[in-house]
Amino acid sequence: MIPQSNLRLRLRAALMVVMLLVLAASAHAADDESSEQVPAASVTTRSVRKYAVPAISLVRDDGKVVSLPDEMNDGRPILLNFIFTTCGSICPLMSSVFGQFERRLGADADKVHLMSISIDPEQDTPARLREYARKFHAGLQWQHYTGTPTASIAAQRAFDVYRGGKMSHNVVTLMRAAPDKPWLRIEGFVTADDLVHDYRKLLASR
Repeated sequence: MIPQSNLRLRLRAALMVVMLLVLAASAHAADDESSEQVPAASVTTRSVRKYAVPAISLVRDDGKVVSLPDEMNDGRPILLNFIFTTCGSICPLMSSVFGQFERRLGADADKVHLMSISIDPEQDTPARLREYARKFHAGLQWQHYTGTPTASIAAQRAFDVYRGGKMSHNVVTLMRAAPDKPWLRIEGFVTADDLVHDYRKLLASR
């Protein structure tokens, strides 16, 4: 019969082995995951910029091929960001804020055009973008766009968000009051309330 003290030691040793195996498995899983991570802290900066909207065609989430300048120059204020549907960190947060922004505006939501352009167009088909949009309860004024890789990169470069690939993208929200006005560039995470405040301030300055 094994003495009770030896039994306790063996149980502790077995428990330590199990814990080490769990930790090793967790570390291995973390290594296998995407290198994209949510920053522990995000400093938000705002600046006013002028951008030339490139003359490119994109595919809207309803499957229609559209001109980017035409989509942006219909007279409505624009909110713009760049996302991809398989993103597991910053894109869902950005999209959640866009959805909350729409709901905060209430009846005024139909006066603004929200646009999300995919930076992974080879994976993000219109059908996949529609499914993604439903997850965030996108309203009628919020469209998602895909297209060729060349067109996507051209759009990213035009708004200075291209960083060489989808795993290197950062958090940028762009806002414009009217076609002939400059853009407000917001870098870093913002809340929906902050975005509403920026939006109303921008409209008041038109």
